[in-house]
Amino acid sequence: MTLIRTLAALFIGLALPAVAQDVSGPLVIYTSQPNADAQQTVDAFTAKHPNVQVEWVRDGTTQVMAKLAAEFEAGAPQPDVLLIADMVTMEGLAADGRLMAYPQADVGAFDPAIMDPESMYFSTKLITTGIAYNTAAEMVPVSYADLRNIPKNTFAMPSPLTSGAATIHMVSITNDPDLGWNFYQELADNGALAQGGNGGTLQAIAGGEKLYGFLVDFLAIRNKRDGAPVDFVFPTEGVSAVTEPVAILSTAQNPAAAKAFVDFLLSPEGQQLAADQGYLPAHPAITPPEGFPARDKIKLMAFDPAKALAEDQANKLRFSEIFGG
Repeated sequence: MTLIRTLAALFIGLALPAVAQDVSGPLVIYTSQPNADAQQTVDAFTAKHPNVQVEWVRDGTTQVMAKLAAEFEAGAPQPDVLLIADMVTMEGLAADGRLMAYPQADVGAFDPAIMDPESMYFSTKLITTGIAYNTAAEMVPVSYADLRNIPKNTFAMPSPLTSGAATIHMVSITNDPDLGWNFYQELADNGALAQGGNGGTLQAIAGGEKLYGFLVDFLAIRNKRDGAPVDFVFPTEGVSAVTEPVAILSTAQNPAAAKAFVDFLLSPEGQQLAADQGYLPAHPAITPPEGFPARDKIKLMAFDPAKALAEDQANKLRFSEIFGG
């Protein structure tokens, strides 16, 4: 833990009790949620807190962070709350003293591995990455190891140079002692295509251009339900997960409303909303959406966000050396 994070956690942890229900005033949220999901989330929150006027700005996490960096530089950060894709980005903000600790948040039911131990950010769902395949493929993989035996030039994956979920997956795979960087080298030697984001990978697999790939779960599961010739495998070694964490900025203008928003996302009602939107909720007691296995049947690969942040540039450079980019 950095000195800044330690002092912030100690100071704010002594400051305020859990938020009351009569919060009010403006609340600014920067998010990377899809537009429809963001609007649903805001509508559900304001139904519980009608005296809060929410303004939300939506873009990809990279674009949101670029906008926020410019605001930091100008000394005028606008958001009270961030709801973005990954823990690595949150780790960087916490290390820079940009986040407000909220130790009163109720996270007792959640897996501690997906929550920040200093209560600077809180995971709200699990968007896992595993193996997608075209249903015309002869071999149905059950593990990452099975991908060593697929035909040449039949594999695609999003690049960690453009996708946050792919970055988390790269770190999880390469830190697995039975896979490591050698596994990525084997994929590259077998003609794997690594470029773009998850949408392009889905199109390549569903269209039959590729037979296999790494993909986020909900894209394969939703499209399968809509009739696309794709299916999804939760590999035996486990899946990586982007957890869409929420955090309060240390410069928040309405911290009471911001805490209420965090409380809502972590509540059973907020977690059910995530499931209703088609995502795997972070709360283990909430039933996953149709097409997902039970939460206790999904194995998460080990992931250390602080380590991933420290090694981010080196990891991406090594990936580029293997796959180009």
